[in-house]
Amino acid sequence: MSDLEEQRRKVEELKRKILEQKRAVAEGGPPVPEAPILDEAEAAKHKAEEEAKKRSEEEAKRKAEEEAKRKAEEEAKRKAEEEAKKRAEEEARRRQEEEVRKRAEAEARKRAEEDARHKEEEVRVKAEELARQAAAAKERAEKDAEARRKSEADARLRAEEARKYAEIEARKKADEEARRKAEEATRQREEEERRKKEEEAARIRAEEEKKREEETRRQREESEVLRKFEEKKRAARSADVMVSYQAYAQALKQAWGDGVLSRDETKLLLTLRKTMGIDEAEHAGLQVEVQLEIYLEALMEAWKDGSITPEESEKLDHLRDAFKISAEEHLRLEKQVRRDILSQKII
Repeated sequence: MSDLEEQRRKVEELKRKILEQKRAVAEGGPPVPEAPILDEAEAAKHKAEEEAKKRSEEEAKRKAEEEAKRKAEEEAKRKAEEEAKKRAEEEARRRQEEEVRKRAEAEARKRAEEDARHKEEEVRVKAEELARQAAAAKERAEKDAEARRKSEADARLRAEEARKYAEIEARKKADEEARRKAEEATRQREEEERRKKEEEAARIRAEEEKKREEETRRQREESEVLRKFEEKKRAARSADVMVSYQAYAQALKQAWGDGVLSRDETKLLLTLRKTMGIDEAEHAGLQVEVQLEIYLEALMEAWKDGSITPEESEKLDHLRDAFKISAEEHLRLEKQVRRDILSQKII
């Protein structure tokens, strides 16, 4: 609360000094310098804003840390509960799997023993039956073996033919499927490329249209500013006004000479405008003229030897960005400069 009262006190003090300055000017005396007053007020205002911003950031940081701590504790608790639950489930599953494994092993041993007994009995019965039938079946076995060999040969031949036919059919189907997929992929790729080209063309057209509209709007605004400025110049042709214009234009040119307007230069120009009675429209018109004059002089300096170095090109780019000079305006001015330099060389 004390900071706000101190700020109000400084603002009231500033108002009082400004009134004293205006009274001194009205009475014909020297004006009271106002730059320190403005600086003091701005410093007080800036300090109050910085302190308020700092308190707000500290409060937000404290709340964020408390929230993060609470979330971390909840997350740790949840993870501990999930870990305990997971261990209990793992233990129950392990016990169940162990029980199932033991029952399966016992059942397998039992079936193995029964199978072994059955096989032994079958082997014994078959051995006896084979022994009885061996003599009677010897001749028949030889005939059957010959027929079987022939039948197996025929079966192998038919199986080989069937396998080859199946392989041919499978290969045909695979080739057909691969060709179909390749055609589909090609079609999709061509469709995607066509769609991308159409989107890119539409995007480029939209960007070009937007640039043209912005350029037209900027040119209209500049033309309107220049028109208003010219109208005011024609309406105020007195010697004192023209001297003020010339002095302010010179100050503008000096301030914008490097393409950058510092805070001190901005304050100085504002003070000059107030002192000389130059309004914002007149300032805007003079500034456009001065910026074009600076850029034109930079172009002439760069082209004076017939070519532009990389450093000069970088400087022109910087000025063009700072002064918001369009590419069309740059080309027009550059063409004019080159034509003037060429005519001078011819003469």
